[in-house]
Amino acid sequence: MKRSFSLRQRFILALISGGKCALCGERLRKGFHADHVHPFSRYGKTVLLNGQALCPKCNLSKGSKMVKLRPWQNDALQKAMAWLIERAEDKHFLINAAPGAGKTIAACTIAKRLIDEGHIDRVVVIAPRVEVVRQWAKDFYAITGRYMGRVTSDEKIELDVCATWAAVQNLQDAFQAVCGASRVLVICDEHHHAAVQAAWGTGATSAFSDAKYVIVLTGTPIRSDGKKSIWMAYDDAGQINHPEDGTYTLSYGEAVDLDYCRPATFHRHEGHFTVDLEDGETVSVSSKEKAQLSPTLNRIPGLQRALNFYRLACTPQFEADGKTPRIDGYQATMIEWATAKLNDLRYRMPNAGGLVIAPSIEMAEYMVKLIELVEGETPAIIHSQMQNAENRIEAFRHTDRRWIVSVAMISEGVDIARLRVLVYLPHALTELAFRQAVGRVVRTSGPNDDTRAYVVMPSFDVLEAFARRIEDEMSPSKRKAEEPPKTKICPDCTSEVPIKEKFCEVCGHEFPEKEGPERFKECRQCGGLNPLRAKSCEHCGSSFAAAFVLTLDEALRAGAIVRGMDVEEEEVREAEAIAAPVRKLVMASGDEKLVKVIKQLPEESWARLKRLLTDQE
Repeated sequence: MKRSFSLRQRFILALISGGKCALCGERLRKGFHADHVHPFSRYGKTVLLNGQALCPKCNLSKGSKMVKLRPWQNDALQKAMAWLIERAEDKHFLINAAPGAGKTIAACTIAKRLIDEGHIDRVVVIAPRVEVVRQWAKDFYAITGRYMGRVTSDEKIELDVCATWAAVQNLQDAFQAVCGASRVLVICDEHHHAAVQAAWGTGATSAFSDAKYVIVLTGTPIRSDGKKSIWMAYDDAGQINHPEDGTYTLSYGEAVDLDYCRPATFHRHEGHFTVDLEDGETVSVSSKEKAQLSPTLNRIPGLQRALNFYRLACTPQFEADGKTPRIDGYQATMIEWATAKLNDLRYRMPNAGGLVIAPSIEMAEYMVKLIELVEGETPAIIHSQMQNAENRIEAFRHTDRRWIVSVAMISEGVDIARLRVLVYLPHALTELAFRQAVGRVVRTSGPNDDTRAYVVMPSFDVLEAFARRIEDEMSPSKRKAEEPPKTKICPDCTSEVPIKEKFCEVCGHEFPEKEGPERFKECRQCGGLNPLRAKSCEHCGSSFAAAFVLTLDEALRAGAIVRGMDVEEEEVREAEAIAAPVRKLVMASGDEKLVKVIKQLPEESWARLKRLLTDQE
């Protein structure tokens, strides 16, 4: 739903209020504000029933008071003011809080206090991506009543500005000048982006060295590449060693106990793959069993890597036509489990949604087709090569659409509070990325939210280790198995309704069938059709256990092994596109040495060579 009221809606709101401000009674002027009674940032609708005509002064005043702080945010405010103003020992204050706990609101509140008490003139926020910059602008206005300009767009410049970490690199001189001319508070969001030796870290160091104060926000303070982040001291073990009095810490476990975040349940999805090799041999691979290769196969460079369980778990599985996703494949069983959980969650959160994090665009498109086969509804998809990616995320945020599939776009700082199920198949296997992804589905939607978050992931030792560490942070009471819901919430009037009732007694809302039309899968042994959730064939008794057969070509789909080189699938595709014209040019040149080189170098690797040469320019 759009954020702004239309011209006609503005006219009607002014007519309703008799041409006067609905709060103070002053006569409305031409530039009056059409305000949401229930804030748009808290999912208030842009409709006349939720609108009121206000003078700018009342609306700005309302904006600065509408957010009630959580106790930890108020504690962080008091601690920051004591460290930065009263003791004034250091200009850096660190907030290390779990994803979804409310770091943005806490930082905006500190900024407002510093502004109100006359300690600073301006605020500059550095955030990881454009979508997060937008969110900062909204929250900053809600807390301070001040508009924040976004350096990522062509909007007019405001006193306070927000930029991405990448934008800082190109505007070092501008930000340096701003910090030299004014008393500036710099807020660094997702601080792990700024390694001391990385481009973004270097840019931030030079641009903001004269800042009056710096607030550092992070939920994952250690970078996955092991590099240290700017402005923070480290101990001999590589851990942040900022003074305790200048730090506020809130772990995920504490956030769950305080109901700031929802508890997470991790589903380790088992699978057993049998790979048919070209010579008639087979190789078994599972989460508990590595591929055992014969001496002959062991001599093939890269084969052991290709037969890694996680790589197979991320391999698309198609029917004989090579286009239709297999409804009984490994990923299909992950989606079945996730769909069942999402159905249950929608009893308690009618608009609950699911997020699939895919390792590549090809895999994301495959998962979209697969979910459509399983559920009958086409998910939203978002990746870096799509236009208006941020607008697509915003649209999904304010609908009740069930699924969104993402490739590295819905991560740190992207707030979609209704997400509750995560299907995790990423490219990067780092704890930083894992915790950020889990943070997308644990954000609470309010004081009455009693849901759990569910993470569906391959039963892979690296991911299991990350999950165990998060589970260990939660108290035993939050880790216990949940009970099936006994009531459901009406999406229209929010009344509690017995789980089996088809209608809401209060408002008459008709609940849809839980799963929609029954869907079926075919038994590969006898061809009989069975309900999608069947664990064994109703006709012949064959098990639908998590055992999957792949050909060697399918197993290598995530890349290629050519003459001892491991080549990623995207490189193979790019190479196929450039091979013919490159070959034609080389042959036409008549250069024997070049002709000899292209004969020795596999075509599949030409894209990698092109990239290496381009990087040297």
